[in-house]
Amino acid sequence: MAEAHPSFGRATVATKDGFGVKEAISLLKSGRAAAGALLAYGNGRSYGDTCQNRQGRLIVMRERNRILSFDPETGLLKAEAGAMLSDIIEVAAPHGWFPAVVPGTRFVTIGGAVANDVHGKNHHRRGTFGCHVEALTLLRSDGKLHECRADREADLFRATIGGMGLTGLILDATIRLMKVGAADVEERIVAFSSLDEYFDLAEEADAQNEYAVAWIDQLAGGTEAGRGLLMTANHASSGRFRPAKPARLSVPFQPPFNALNGLSIRLFNKAYRWAKARKEGPHRSHYASYFFPLDGVRDWNRLYGPRGLFQHQSVVPEEASRRVIPKLLAATRAAGQASFLTVLKRFGAASSPGLLSFPRPGYTLTLDFPNRGEKTLQLLGRLDEITVAAGGAVNPYKDARMGTGIFAASFPAWRELERHRDPAFISDFWRRTALVIGPAGGLAQAAE
Repeated sequence: MAEAHPSFGRATVATKDGFGVKEAISLLKSGRAAAGALLAYGNGRSYGDTCQNRQGRLIVMRERNRILSFDPETGLLKAEAGAMLSDIIEVAAPHGWFPAVVPGTRFVTIGGAVANDVHGKNHHRRGTFGCHVEALTLLRSDGKLHECRADREADLFRATIGGMGLTGLILDATIRLMKVGAADVEERIVAFSSLDEYFDLAEEADAQNEYAVAWIDQLAGGTEAGRGLLMTANHASSGRFRPAKPARLSVPFQPPFNALNGLSIRLFNKAYRWAKARKEGPHRSHYASYFFPLDGVRDWNRLYGPRGLFQHQSVVPEEASRRVIPKLLAATRAAGQASFLTVLKRFGAASSPGLLSFPRPGYTLTLDFPNRGEKTLQLLGRLDEITVAAGGAVNPYKDARMGTGIFAASFPAWRELERHRDPAFISDFWRRTALVIGPAGGLAQAAE
């Protein structure tokens, strides 16, 4: 497969050497896979280099995409790793079942959802995707199939959930879905004028709703700093399933410049806030428009131009949030950087079975920045420092450049994942973080 396999952020160099699942399975079963040679690649929705292996090869998983079984009585579903959440919703939702946790796109593969232990707008109720994984089938370079569960090969099970694809090749996963009255939701939008007002609303919103997420007007300063919209929702009690429509809009080519500059984002923020505020009362929304709004514009990431974008997602402890979240937003404004989409959510206390899961109790802030080179990298480094100083963490599967110190502070259990890593599997992210730190904690030459 000669075509490139980019990350969604497109700020890193894409891996060009990819091959099919059947060939990869044959290679692994033979025991001839070289160290650092492989990494699974789903649908390329990771923003940084956790889905890249430029010194090796990517196993392109989308061809392995069957739903293997589904029980409409229990909601138990087994799917191959290359199946996407969109496939699962279309099979299960007509029977009154929905994935218990969905990220911001339905075009993520099941293998990717497991490997990154993705979270959604209901972490306070359901935890991460990994909380709903019953079993995994993993093929490692020892040539053996490993059937992993919480009570069988438990250490490998924990390492694979949130293990960023480093423990071997996930062939399939069995997940437990959530019973719902309908896939669509009853949504309510509440405008707030400051972050303090949002924090006053957030805990009660979580207690009363399955889903809650806030949009922040990141460019608003002065007396309007921190204004935004809190969007809460619960599944409707009844209704027929309506499949998501194909994207009506698309970005057919990549412009030679960044189309999302400060002026365009300021205009977008004003229009978005006005349009959403008109729906402030309770109303019914199609599941796709609430959970996956950006899926409605195909290839929207091309708008960032040839240099791509960086996404920064942090989580800070609840007790520090009123101090730290405004500080993070102020740092972006001081740097003159505009975030196209700025999202703030509250994580609950649910603990993931995953060893390196990103969510933890507190508030998580997500920012998207056009790649402007060193200026943007300096800002991202500043955001890292603020986050870690507050006892927080930076999300690895949204990252393309965090330093070793930030990684180690965010994920102190990383050495345990390294012990379970299949030697044939590696990513560019792991090369530049864990392998550089080295097993003794000092800097070491990254090795294959």
